[in-house]
Amino acid sequence: MESIEKKLKEHMNDSASIPYPDFEGVWNSIQLKEMRTIDSDDIRVRPMRGRKVAIIVGISVALLATPVYAAITYDWTSVLTYRTGIQSALDQGLGQTIEQSVTKNGVTLTLHTAFTDENRTVILYSLNPGSSREGKNVSYESIGLRDSTGNLIEGHYTQQWNPQLGVYQGYFESDWVVTGSMADVEFMIEDIRYIDDGVQPIDFDPNNPNAQEFPIQKDGIGSVTVQSFDQSEGKVLLKSSITSTDPELKEWSWARIQALNGNNELIREVEPSVFGTPGASGEYNSQQIFELNQLNGQGNHYVLAYDREVAHVKGEWGLNVSLSKKQLESGTFKENLNIPLKQLPGGTEVSEMIVTPTQIRLILTHEEKYTRVPYQNYQLDVGGTLLNGGQWYVEGNTNKTELRFEMGMLEVNSIANKPINLIAKHRVDEHVGNHIPVRLMDISSERKTITTDYEGYPVTWTYYKKDNNLYVESLSSDSEFGGVNQTYYLDGTERSYGTSVIVDLNGDGNNKQIDLYKNFDRGELEIYVWYYSTEKPEDELRVELSQGEK
Repeated sequence: MESIEKKLKEHMNDSASIPYPDFEGVWNSIQLKEMRTIDSDDIRVRPMRGRKVAIIVGISVALLATPVYAAITYDWTSVLTYRTGIQSALDQGLGQTIEQSVTKNGVTLTLHTAFTDENRTVILYSLNPGSSREGKNVSYESIGLRDSTGNLIEGHYTQQWNPQLGVYQGYFESDWVVTGSMADVEFMIEDIRYIDDGVQPIDFDPNNPNAQEFPIQKDGIGSVTVQSFDQSEGKVLLKSSITSTDPELKEWSWARIQALNGNNELIREVEPSVFGTPGASGEYNSQQIFELNQLNGQGNHYVLAYDREVAHVKGEWGLNVSLSKKQLESGTFKENLNIPLKQLPGGTEVSEMIVTPTQIRLILTHEEKYTRVPYQNYQLDVGGTLLNGGQWYVEGNTNKTELRFEMGMLEVNSIANKPINLIAKHRVDEHVGNHIPVRLMDISSERKTITTDYEGYPVTWTYYKKDNNLYVESLSSDSEFGGVNQTYYLDGTERSYGTSVIVDLNGDGNNKQIDLYKNFDRGELEIYVWYYSTEKPEDELRVELSQGEK
């Protein structure tokens, strides 16, 4: 989830402040990987780019697992907004005190507290840039853990600037867990990149449906191409595609189109936006949805806004620590469940529950590979206390899915005696398309529309040529039709797939999809549906995991 894991969830409060999202809440509903979306927080989350990290292994410093004192002088609340289990453990004095620092080139890295249990490893850190600080934010060429043999331990990080203390506060999180009771590792960062806002005006016309290209040739950006697509209810989708002269730019920069009114005030999107989907040639693609009438206001103008590097501090900052499970092991237990979920496809069952003081994980296994658990929202009812959670796919294991729930303020020692029920809501099922073609006749630059009955659902197809490409839009008036995933046509026996123009968010109530066929010169075409989805927003699944104490 992380070449992205993030910059997901919110928008700017005004034209001078740029918040950065969490990404995780929306992440599980997105059907494509490697993207960013925004909704509502100002936390910047960055991936770890560990392949360029030099292997540095030193003699570890053993640190006793003692209650937290110094770390509590920092307020971590806003940084841990989406990690309430870690915040709760911190408030209880759990976690391993580190309070070790290293200074190089005027920049000080401090490790405050570590939390390591059977589910994950989390380290709270701060970075004091000293007098070298430039720009609003920082990112790193690499950040993460190395074990005693130099192997990379991947993860992601979130951080915020604390103006009162003059430091960046953050946490690094990894699914890696200590084997045994202790492990020697090195926490390190490599090369600090100072980032500020970049803005370039573009002469964009939202009423022009053709692709509009604007050369930038600055700050590593080559050009941006923007295209508008009509949506329902007076909305318009802006799709932007950015080429870069710096191949690493898309790994750390956040680029988006900003619409401003005559008073230079930001015009906000009306639906969640998606940033960073990779293009076929390495482009950075994004989509944003606005009210068309707002974009047509007098004096409106447009800019490409992005992160730009303003300074770079070379170097490596590393601290050797001995991580221990001691502080969290008393509240940790595993339970084999092996509960079949006959309502779900692929021979799915809840095989195991892992409870720690910071998090509960349910391990779901599937007899069939790549089985998707078809619900959008998940909760655990623990003796009447509801914990919200999300779905995670296990990298490298196509027969396993995890449901993760932050503990919040729940008393972990009492969980074993309480009834636990899994609640899953809003079902979205995926189906293989049939072999009945949809025939598109008299294809030209004129928009043409036909409506067909597809598997019992009315689907309206709109098709037209633009910029020598064929666009095929699909939309259904039936809200239970979740949308067409992708279309294709047959070239002999070979399938030629359309390229999705917009990103489909499962369960968002919008079943419109647009496919693009490049350099299309035919007058008619038979297309087929590869996959489509159906939705049951009111569907609820309840599974008893534990009866608790009688």
